[in-house]
Amino acid sequence: MTDELIARYTTIPTTAVSDATGGMNNMDPALKPLREEYRIAGRAVTVKLPGGDNPAMLRAMREASPGNVLVVDAKGDLTKAVAGDFVVGMMQTLGLAGLVVDGAIRDVRDIKALGFPVFVRGTTVAASNKTGAGEANVPVSCGGVTVRQGDLIIGDADGVTVVPREQEQEILKGALAKLEKDEAREREVAGNIDAVRRYLDKVANK
Repeated sequence: MTDELIARYTTIPTTAVSDATGGMNNMDPALKPLREEYRIAGRAVTVKLPGGDNPAMLRAMREASPGNVLVVDAKGDLTKAVAGDFVVGMMQTLGLAGLVVDGAIRDVRDIKALGFPVFVRGTTVAASNKTGAGEANVPVSCGGVTVRQGDLIIGDADGVTVVPREQEQEILKGALAKLEKDEAREREVAGNIDAVRRYLDKVANK
């Protein structure tokens, strides 16, 4: 059921998931995909780092399962990269579904060429530190949202949102209902001037 559930979330835009959560679990809009076409849906493997220090992230990569999304709380630090193209390439080889970093990466062109989904606050030219500080598999704050190991991470061109594990069925149901409602509304007004005017009159007079 877990794989089926994640597959269902893969087809749903973040906007619908956000609406189903009341907008409570959306990461800071500054965390964006390197390419608009990137999309992620997978369970979080969490990492908490002091800015730009990445050995704990490397340990988490080693323990992660294919299909996981690495979620890195680097405190929003943009002075040092937690990963470059070499590290991201290893994530891809390991079969991870994506990387979300509240911090910075580097080697942007080469990472884009890999086609591996990366969502990040910013970029820098500076390499990471290697002191070994940090923790993995602990609750983190990424983009202002609490993320726990195993929560679902959903990301696309609009941003990243988090589905708490204990609410994933309920939120899926709400997101699908929202999509159905939106599609019905669009069908109602598509190419129909009178229907558009009726809709505008209705919402403007609320």
